[in-house]
Amino acid sequence: MTPLLVTSLVGGLIGAYLLAKTPAQTFMRVLPWLTLAATLLFAFGKKLAGKRASVLEHEATSSALVAATIFQFAVAVYGGYFGGGMGIVMLAMLAALGMTDIHAMNALKSVMGFVINGVAVLAFIIWKLVYWKSGLVMIAGGIAGGYLGAHYAQKTRPVWIRVFVVLVGAGMTVYFFWKSY
Repeated sequence: MTPLLVTSLVGGLIGAYLLAKTPAQTFMRVLPWLTLAATLLFAFGKKLAGKRASVLEHEATSSALVAATIFQFAVAVYGGYFGGGMGIVMLAMLAALGMTDIHAMNALKSVMGFVINGVAVLAFIIWKLVYWKSGLVMIAGGIAGGYLGAHYAQKTRPVWIRVFVVLVGAGMTVYFFWKSY
């Protein structure tokens, strides 16, 4: 887990820097394709992983851990830059690596997402890029959503959580295609 967390920290900071320095319109053109790929990867991640054991739930080989770390770095840069759909991308990566326990996947995704978003937010605060009136509303919504989401996810059958994630990903993909083209 340490390589994934360090990668999340560094990638999140790089993504925040990119957001501060590049126009958002450029990324908005790529975003629908990223959410589409992430949704498809999550939906079919079990098939891609086949019957092999998870590289994260069991002893990881060096090459599998390097692959996961490289993928997580790309996700962290993306998350520090935009963040929309980042959770689905991380769940897709974990599914492709063979993780099958949706609750364990959600826990790992939440920790990595906290690191990515945390470092990006700190950077934005230091760089004085936060519009606090909207930011405070988003903080309250994020805390409430995170708490309630985790609470209800623990009470929901994993198959329904997977269906929900795929539906949200598909909805986000359609929305971003509609908004960007």
